[in-house]
Amino acid sequence: MEFPENLLYSEDHEWVRDEGGQVTIGITDYAQSQLRDIVYVDLPEIGSEYGKGESMGVVESVKTVADIFSPVTGKVIEKNLSLRDHPEYINADPYGKGWLLKMQLREKEELKGLLSSEAYQVTLPEE
Repeated sequence: MEFPENLLYSEDHEWVRDEGGQVTIGITDYAQSQLRDIVYVDLPEIGSEYGKGESMGVVESVKTVADIFSPVTGKVIEKNLSLRDHPEYINADPYGKGWLLKMQLREKEELKGLLSSEAYQVTLPEE
């Protein structure tokens, strides 16, 4: 499994790429491996605002449905429309083509509360 060191991570298994005032968000390689074959993604509308920890969508697999939790407080400014026709991108490339959405960050300080790659991996159960 991959956990790029240039990303930040939430304990709810979302990753965050800080792009200076805005962030790109997805689910981690670990999360997609637990879900297995992802068949549907329900993402929030552009302009929607979320507080840190709020549910903002779902990822559905043949196995289960999982909430997507906002790792930061902000407003949705873009969503990955290609996931409508290709939700499997999340399984194949969770940190690339499988990104979920971009948010305008409200509280830059919240980034300090997210985990480094190493700290996130420590939270994962032993395989």
